[in-house]
Amino acid sequence: MTRAAHKLHIAQPALSQAIAQLETELGLALLERHARGVTLTPAGEAFLPKARAALAAETDAAATAQSLARAMRSAITVGYVGPPPAVNAPELFAPFAAAHADAEISFRELPFPRSSTVSWLDDVDVAFCHPPSAEPEVRIQALRTEPRAVIAPRHHPLAQHSELTVADVLDETFIGYHPAVQPMWAAFHSLDDHRGTPAPRMTSDRVLTPAEMLTVIASRRAITAVPASDAAIILKVLRGVVAIPVRDAHPAVLSLVWRKSNHNPLVQALAALAADIRESGADGALPAKH
Repeated sequence: MTRAAHKLHIAQPALSQAIAQLETELGLALLERHARGVTLTPAGEAFLPKARAALAAETDAAATAQSLARAMRSAITVGYVGPPPAVNAPELFAPFAAAHADAEISFRELPFPRSSTVSWLDDVDVAFCHPPSAEPEVRIQALRTEPRAVIAPRHHPLAQHSELTVADVLDETFIGYHPAVQPMWAAFHSLDDHRGTPAPRMTSDRVLTPAEMLTVIASRRAITAVPASDAAIILKVLRGVVAIPVRDAHPAVLSLVWRKSNHNPLVQALAALAADIRESGADGALPAKH
């Protein structure tokens, strides 16, 4: 109960009162309180999936309403993880802005994907990033494919190499990710998709956002794998680190991600432009080692 109240940013007595009020309204005991904590009653176990579905539907309806409102005023909100899209993908966003000069285009930095991808997209029309978990309610349009690079401290033994293989780095200490971060997202940055298991050594820090990841990188206690374009930008903002291409790592596929239920015509126009660029075959290049 204490953890739940903290997550909801309310006092524990207020949470207990709200639950008691809900139980009174339903005429059901949802929780059983005992010395070891709180567990669901059989009625609570039956009610929980229905409650989750109702909350998800409400959230989806609210997100749809917001996207429709933005569409009516010719506006689009683009979420991103890492470098701003205008910097990381000028080949997409510069011509899009030019073609839609009257549109209101705003950008919002997102945390690393948590829980469902659909809920992660609640506050934006579309996100630009290495793709989160694919879901039936989500569309993904690739823009470009590029190699991965390892970001390592300049004094790290790996820094002496101009190029690495996956085998060179699998046993190194990687940045740790918070358990709430989507496993496949964390796996991409730790090369777990090659190892098949989580990294054997990770920092005690468990990052949730790009800013937290940069902080740990700056501490020079661990390495991480990122898309090549991200690596090139990190080199410009952090001193004492190097970016080394990993030649045989599965590539990063920078993409647009949006809800299927989002009918903002600007999203469709952006996705169509990304598809055209993708078909032209313009891929990212390996970052120069610094």
